[in-house]
Amino acid sequence: MLLSYFKRHYKIIILFLAFSAIFAAVFSLYELEVEAIAYACMLCLFVGLIGFAFGYLRYCEKHRRLREILRRLDTGLDGLPDPQGRIEADYQAIARALYSRQLRTRSEMDSAMRDMEDYYTLWAHQIKTPIAAMRLLLSDGGSREEKLLLAELFKTEQYVEMVLQYVRLGSESSDLVLKELDLDGLIRSCLRKYARLFSMKELEFSFEPTGLAVLSDEKWLAFVIEQIFSNSLKYTQKGKISIYADGETLVIEDSGIGIRAEDLPRVCEKGYTGAVGRADKQSTGIGLFLCKSILAKLGHSFQIQSKVGVGTRVLIGFARPHTSFE
Repeated sequence: MLLSYFKRHYKIIILFLAFSAIFAAVFSLYELEVEAIAYACMLCLFVGLIGFAFGYLRYCEKHRRLREILRRLDTGLDGLPDPQGRIEADYQAIARALYSRQLRTRSEMDSAMRDMEDYYTLWAHQIKTPIAAMRLLLSDGGSREEKLLLAELFKTEQYVEMVLQYVRLGSESSDLVLKELDLDGLIRSCLRKYARLFSMKELEFSFEPTGLAVLSDEKWLAFVIEQIFSNSLKYTQKGKISIYADGETLVIEDSGIGIRAEDLPRVCEKGYTGAVGRADKQSTGIGLFLCKSILAKLGHSFQIQSKVGVGTRVLIGFARPHTSFE
């Protein structure tokens, strides 16, 4: 703080030293006593130090008030120190104008976000009506073609649900309801939804009950597990999909095509599809981003381990050492 104040007033200090040198030079030309010259310089220095000290205290107080305003910037710019000169007044006018513009921009963005959320929510609910009608028309599912159509219809439903979750994720009013859940019951519920796809792909499947009771949101956690099932089914052409627990961690493992090592650090980035997604040309790069974001909101860890040609392991950690309720 003191160093910054020195830097702010270094020109004045240089001028003071220059004036002292000029006075000393003039006094010496008139052959005045050196003691008188030194005494005059000391008096000037003393007065200068008093002024410097008062200025420094005001500088510290102004800095404190500005830091306080910065901490509560969302509530406004009230309480700005009185400007010391025309330049500071201009800076404060610019700051107030920018703050006012920021508030207008934020209000417009919030309004646009609410409109978008309302639109996509309405669209998602409306599209479910024709999907349900098509499901009724294909309810028998006797022929292979009908089974394939039902499978594609199921995927369409999942994509609609993904749209809803994507919109809700950015909403400030996320409907999280945390409670103790029977993880095995939730997994079985998800498996029943995907039973037809598992059967059609003729994959070996293994589910070892975890026996875990977790603190989470049923709807959001179910979406994450279903999304992982969807990825496993999409990229596993033959082999096995396994679900089991490793301590307080749920493991969903498949023997699919795997993920390249250079893609692993980025597979959860929004819109990133990686080499597999670019080859498949159907990947959106949204699914794993949603999984990671949702689990972060729920307070669960998320990790992906994979090797090309071997398979992928997805680990969801439910440990909560710092969570307590009274």
